[in-house]
Amino acid sequence: MSAALLRETDLQSNATFADASASAISDTAAEERICRTLMWHILPVLMFAYVAAYIDRVNVSFMRLQLANQLGFSDVVFGFGAGTFLLGFVVFEVPSNMILQRVGARHWLTRIIVSWGLLTALTTLISTPRQFYAMRYLLGIAEAGLVPGIIYYISHSFPRRHRGRVISTFYVALPLAGVIGSPLAGLVMHYLDGALNIAGWRWMLIVDSVPAFIAALLCWWRLEDNVIDSPRYDAVDRGLLAHALARDGKMSLPIASGAVYSSGLVWAFCTIFFLDGFACYGYALWAPTIIHSLGVDGNLRVGLLTALPNVVAIVAIILVGRNVDRIGERRLHVAALMFLAALGLTMSALLHHSVGLSVFALCIAAAGLLSVLAIFWSMPTAVLAPAAAAGGIGLISAVGNLGGFFGTYTVGYLKQSSGSPMVPVAAMVGCLLLGSILTLLLPKHLVNS
Repeated sequence: MSAALLRETDLQSNATFADASASAISDTAAEERICRTLMWHILPVLMFAYVAAYIDRVNVSFMRLQLANQLGFSDVVFGFGAGTFLLGFVVFEVPSNMILQRVGARHWLTRIIVSWGLLTALTTLISTPRQFYAMRYLLGIAEAGLVPGIIYYISHSFPRRHRGRVISTFYVALPLAGVIGSPLAGLVMHYLDGALNIAGWRWMLIVDSVPAFIAALLCWWRLEDNVIDSPRYDAVDRGLLAHALARDGKMSLPIASGAVYSSGLVWAFCTIFFLDGFACYGYALWAPTIIHSLGVDGNLRVGLLTALPNVVAIVAIILVGRNVDRIGERRLHVAALMFLAALGLTMSALLHHSVGLSVFALCIAAAGLLSVLAIFWSMPTAVLAPAAAAGGIGLISAVGNLGGFFGTYTVGYLKQSSGSPMVPVAAMVGCLLLGSILTLLLPKHLVNS
């Protein structure tokens, strides 16, 4: 072959490579633009719904401040009743996600939101422990499937390399609910207590139910069952997004929908989420009581101090979510955050003599606990193929919420039986440290792919 022909062949090869590189860069830029558009369109609705849901889920922690005196509920009654909510999740998370897969996200999520709004308002009628248990269980059934449904929806709308940022942005709603809900609960219980002969905790439930109905309207108006088929978006953009999602599907483990329940990796995710749920709910539902025990008086002051760790957690979630997508490392982030949460909880117990230092420690704990939730879901959604995603996500969420039930009940029982904050904190710290170790044992090449 002549030198001229070789040079021509090299030039053609270089031109082909350059064209391919330019096309890849163009596709990446277009994918980034499409995902930003979807985030602005979808996430505000999902985040508002989760803010409303989480306020309704943990407002029971503020009810505790009045239920003991007005209805005679002990710490054990309160802890069991608060956790009974999560038992509804355990039973109905998987069926809910399977139904969502069939009928579509828009219809099913709207149904979930309307149901829990009604039940939150009806909880104002309780007067006995059994009624408290029943209403919390029904509320859990009504809300079951919200978070796994949203995670499933995100995994079918955004390519995996964007999910760390997308899911962490969505989970900003979790501490945001605390920032909004804690002062709101304190204000309502402080200023409306006794108005129209209605107790403050009942007013709080009435006020908290209103955002749920607003969220239902937004969900019905703004969401699509499948963004790939939506005429709201450009056909070329939808085609590019479908290609990216199909590419991700080929990288997932070939787990059939029926094999989810026998997969060792899925059960490893379940165990880690169970341990984190134990600590997360144990902290969330007892945080106002912990702060009150520091000598802080007044529902409004307790509410404001309870909100502060959530402000710190918002910043942490955003920074961690961006870093995960940037370096592509999920496993180490989750393990480190669980260790950080354990450290913060330990410090809060050891520094119990000082309000300022104890709240500072709770800020560290909240940053770790809530950031774990934001990053954790990027691991199973990277592993599970589309056929197994609905059932797998539902199962992991159900087991995690079972951990939340044991966390709320166990923390209440240990607090009452020991009379010391150290014992329940030690139980939460132990779960977090074990979860951190198990996370490090996950196969790196799968969860970080």
